[in-house]
Amino acid sequence: LQASTTKLSLSKKGQQKNVKRCIVSNACAQKANLSAWPRRVVVPEVKPRDTPKPLSILGSTGSIGTQTLDIVAEFPEKFRVVALSAGSNVKLLAEQTRKFQPEMVSVKDAKDIPLLKELIKDVPRQPVLLAGTEGAVEVARHASCEAVVTGVVGCAGLLPTVAAIKARKDICLANKETMIAGGPFILPLAQEYGVRILPADSEHSAIFQVMQGLPVGGLRRLILTASGGAFREWPVEKLESVTVTQATSHPNWSMGKKITVDSNSLMNKGLEVIEAHYLFGASYDDIDVVIHPQSIIHSMIETADSSVLAQLGWPDMRLPLMYSMSWPERVPVQDATWPRLDFTHPKAAALTFKQPDRKKYPALDLAYAAGRIGGTMTGVLSAANEQAVEMFIQGKLHYLDIMRLNEECCNAHITDGVQLIGSGKMAPSAADLRKSKNSRSSNSGDEGKEQEEGLSSLEPKKLKGGEDLETIVAADAWAREWVKRRVEGGDFKRTCRPILA
Repeated sequence: LQASTTKLSLSKKGQQKNVKRCIVSNACAQKANLSAWPRRVVVPEVKPRDTPKPLSILGSTGSIGTQTLDIVAEFPEKFRVVALSAGSNVKLLAEQTRKFQPEMVSVKDAKDIPLLKELIKDVPRQPVLLAGTEGAVEVARHASCEAVVTGVVGCAGLLPTVAAIKARKDICLANKETMIAGGPFILPLAQEYGVRILPADSEHSAIFQVMQGLPVGGLRRLILTASGGAFREWPVEKLESVTVTQATSHPNWSMGKKITVDSNSLMNKGLEVIEAHYLFGASYDDIDVVIHPQSIIHSMIETADSSVLAQLGWPDMRLPLMYSMSWPERVPVQDATWPRLDFTHPKAAALTFKQPDRKKYPALDLAYAAGRIGGTMTGVLSAANEQAVEMFIQGKLHYLDIMRLNEECCNAHITDGVQLIGSGKMAPSAADLRKSKNSRSSNSGDEGKEQEEGLSSLEPKKLKGGEDLETIVAADAWAREWVKRRVEGGDFKRTCRPILA
């Protein structure tokens, strides 16, 4: 808890000079002021469909994927599945294939294809079976689909999303990394191909909904709400006793383990701030976060005349998912499966708000700092966090170590990692770099000294800033490897002993 983000944190009025000198540039995105929905949403004329909308689903066996398929099953007159892509849960993927009978199915590992084929051998219409990244790409650009639900976690969703955009498929965006790591590359690509990026998570869907009809110049700021997670009532000192079981449980939302940990640490909210910046074109100075324990108001906007517009509803991921799938239409629902918001209900009768405790939730300051730096830094933060959370769930780290590692990795990216980003090669560890510099110094005298100084005085114009896919993927891989080596290298001192249950 004593780890400070001051080395990376930036004030709202400017960047620290040492950071400004040596971090990668985000000039490409800033010059064009790119965003998916630049400070307003213009709604096209609603034309009711006569046939179900054909969808491809990436990550069909995960939390987003299974909820998407629940929606398809409930509204077969509105949606149909033409292609599925999943990870290693072959049994569930087979059940989904039997139920929805898609034309194409992809699994993560080719070795699972024989088992999948055996499990679906009696399906009347046999789908095309594929595997790996290539299979996910084919699912994303399937000729019959009109929109792709991106439920894959991490940078694994980037290549299929790019393929879908180039095939002119609308994106139902449930993969944060698409914007957080790939925003400077994805946004101009979507504009080039005329593709709509439709937010599928609750906060950005809320903003998307209340921005519709806003005039030019009407937006003042975005206000993202956060429940505060499972530890919102805990004193900071008690976080030393957090277990894996506690960190993977949430008081309001039903989600996967990784995103639940992020929600409890508010890293999820920090990443949503970055995503909101790219989706809606708001500067980081104009994006605020407020704790709202009831999770009834999903986010708000303040307009130029100081009015505040909010979207409200029970905490249910299905609604933003379905809206991204049906937009600009609204799908009529039944009370039995989609209960109406009752303001007299104890959970909705009193709506409360408070400022987030920055000591308890250091992830917020870290995310704002990374966002203001821009370029590959946001992707590095996201990848480092994903790797650290995975190791925490495995019992290799304590909960408090996650944010320490995130900050250390971001600071390492400013110096050790930055030279290799965009090279297509995995960056060595910090120790390897130090050995390399010492070797150069001993062998080359002043030349070695000049090389070492160069790590802390790189000019942004000499570095790529995340506007090409190779750079994005390399930065992601570097961050994951950095965290793994840091933890497994033997010199990492854990904050506390990891507690599983």
